Amino acid sequence: MVFDIGVILTWVLFLALFPMVFFWIRRAWRILIKKNYSEVAIKRGLPPKNPKKWAPFVGLLNLICGGIAAGTIISVLLGLYPYETWSAVAGLTIWGKIIADFIIRFQAHPMQFGKKKDPVTD
Repeated sequence: MVFDIGVILTWVLFLALFPMVFFWIRRAWRILIKKNYSEVAIKRGLPPKNPKKWAPFVGLLNLICGGIAAGTIISVLLGLYPYETWSAVAGLTIWGKIIADFIIRFQAHPMQFGKKKDPVTD
């Protein structure tokens, strides 16, 4: 194995999965089990008008993505998948979560046309 930029990026991707799994599973636990809706669909630091409505979507998204990433870590450690497979699964999971979070946040905070209201007094 030659130590080059590809090897460094592979290790960065693999090591980055550990904190991602921790934060995603912890966030799912807080939302689904503890009913803490403070992290649901936040936009500009403000939750949506009804965070309880969006909590199942955000909680399940975090649980599914955390589970897939945890499975990827286990498969890498056990040597079950080749590099191309596990890196594709990890990359698709990360990008899928980013895009799905954006879609949920966009739906929870609909665009308002016309005169802008102060979000604090809204």
